[in-house]
Formats: sequence, C-alpha cells, structure tokens
Amino acid sequence: MKKLHYSIDINAPKEKVWNTMLGKETYGKWTEVFASGSHYEGSWEEGSKIRFLAPDELGNKGGMLSHIKENRKHEFISIEHLGIIEDGKEITDSEEVKEWAGALENYTLRERNGKTEVLIDMDTEEDYEEMMQEMWPQALQKLKELAEK
Repeated sequence: MKKLHYSIDINAPKEKVWNTMLGKETYGKWTEVFASGSHYEGSWEEGSKIRFLAPDELGNKGGMLSHIKENRKHEFISIEHLGIIEDGKEITDSEEVKEWAGALENYTLRERNGKTEVLIDMDTEEDYEEMMQEMWPQALQKLKELAEK
C-alpha cells in the first residue's frame, strides 16, 4: 500500500470548506473528477457506514463501501475503506478487496487568517497511484472553486 499526500489552500473559513466538501449538493461536483455521477449514501457521523457511488456504463451502482473511522467536525475526518459495491451489492471478502481493505483516506482542515489548508493523506494500491496523482489536484481545485464562491 502506498501513502499519498495532497494539499490546497482555500480562501474560505474551514466551516465553509467542510460543508462544501461533504454537503450532498456539492460533494458530487468536486468528486466528478473521479467518476461521473459521483455521490454518496449514508452519513459522515463517526462510526457510520457510507457508500461512495457512481453509475457504471450500464447505469448500475458501483463504488466503495466505507465507514467513518473518525470525525472531528470542521477539522478532521478519517474514512476507512471496507469493500466494493458492484451492481448495488456490497462485497467485502473477495481477494481483490482483501488486498486493500482497511485503507484510509484522511482529510485535515487547518484555518489561518480566514483561509483553510486542506490536507489529504490516503492509502492506495500502487496500480492506482498514477491515476490518483492526476485526479486529486483537479478535484481539490474544483473544491477550492466551489468553496470560494
């Protein structure tokens, strides 16, 4: 498992950045970079199950099954990935899943003088590193644009 790190400075208070990042209306706008039609089902509350979804080319729901490991509102959220979703079904015991189950995706927000630094620390399989290196900066730029409106 490879650890990746990303960051961006956003000209907005951390509460606005947090709400833009996790809000039902805005989440899919900045995560569209990763998958068209990206959205989530579930809750951002600590201990909650959450499903990160996007329709596949046939319109079936696919994505990631995760849970919120930690949530310190407006400061830090840790997502632990548990499995995949194929055709709407949760899969947590396949060989593919076992290779990366438990991977973390952590978001830290630090506010200074009305600006917020967003830090992303995440685990990924080496096969996805290049794709993540391309997509994360684009996604964070979109988040910045949305939060600074």
